[in-house]
Amino acid sequence: MKKSLLAALLFLLSFTTALAAPTPDSLSIKIGQMLMVGFRGLDASSDPAFEKALRASQIGGVALFDYDVPSKSPVRNIESPEQVRRLTKELQHLAPTPLFIAVDQEGGRVCRLKPSRGFPPTVSAAHLGALDNADSSRQAAEATAKLLESLGINMNLAPVVDLNVNPNNPVIGKLDRSFSSDSAVVLRQATIFVDTFHRNGIIAALKHFPGHGSSTTDTHKDFTDVTTTWSKTELEPYRTLIGEGYADPVMTAHVFNARLDSLYPATLSKETINGLLRKQLGFRGVVISDDMQMRAIADRYGLQQAIRLAINAGVDVLLFGNNVGTYDPEIAEKANAIIRSLVEKGDITPKRIDASYRRIMTLKQRTFTPAP
Repeated sequence: MKKSLLAALLFLLSFTTALAAPTPDSLSIKIGQMLMVGFRGLDASSDPAFEKALRASQIGGVALFDYDVPSKSPVRNIESPEQVRRLTKELQHLAPTPLFIAVDQEGGRVCRLKPSRGFPPTVSAAHLGALDNADSSRQAAEATAKLLESLGINMNLAPVVDLNVNPNNPVIGKLDRSFSSDSAVVLRQATIFVDTFHRNGIIAALKHFPGHGSSTTDTHKDFTDVTTTWSKTELEPYRTLIGEGYADPVMTAHVFNARLDSLYPATLSKETINGLLRKQLGFRGVVISDDMQMRAIADRYGLQQAIRLAINAGVDVLLFGNNVGTYDPEIAEKANAIIRSLVEKGDITPKRIDASYRRIMTLKQRTFTPAP
């Protein structure tokens, strides 16, 4: 008991010290925590540049995938339950600060942990929303949460709270990723998933803010404009959950909505993130971008411009999944260097970096502090 209490106190002390005055290079440490990166390999040593960045505190989170899109290879990070457990332990061992280790385990077609690799089968959000049965949803959420916890994965980039406004939506409706077109059903289902994840030590992430369900195109592939199809009803799951104290991350969408911002898509929009999400809805937690390498962003903005706009808009964690068009083994080092340069030039203020760092570390402290 005494040893357990001492370990908890030491862990809390380390986080308190980090929050107060990270050293030796505080800016580098803070920037590193703002990056979530994907890599190739069933172990960290498969990608030397990634491993180097991880050891150097240039990465605060890792996103795992089962399929490598650029090479069209079924070999990426996930081979079997035993291999994933080894991988997550290795990643946490290499990182100076505990990592967010994230996966898209929504269920149904968006499922990184597939039965073909030895993982249990799942059902889609659309299936659960159609049933709208609390017991069925709780059972599905519990199975997912316990699986992730057993694998050392601490963040699920789910649940999707997009309303199924357009059933023919190529990236939401057609993939059965939405619980329902009814905001009340979406809210009920998302609440069950978030609560169940928390009971099992898993961080949730609501997505895709401010709503992707009405889109007609896919932000992975192209510019996506929802100006004429989006409605304020799509905000209701966020409004209610945040009002009830939701403090896990919210993931942004790359959708363009001129009714919210006439210049930039949501991920790059200060009006959408800082204005709507933080000021109007009162969200105080971590904001994670959707993949910054998706073509809705990458085809229209240079890397430096996209990073500058996203951070100044209010994004705390920039996700570079490294799994869309091309694979860039140096992406962590590049992003770190760009953010540092932007701070040194005054394009991003140190205060803005500090705000993200504190939100991230507060979430990590809550997640990684040992239970009494």
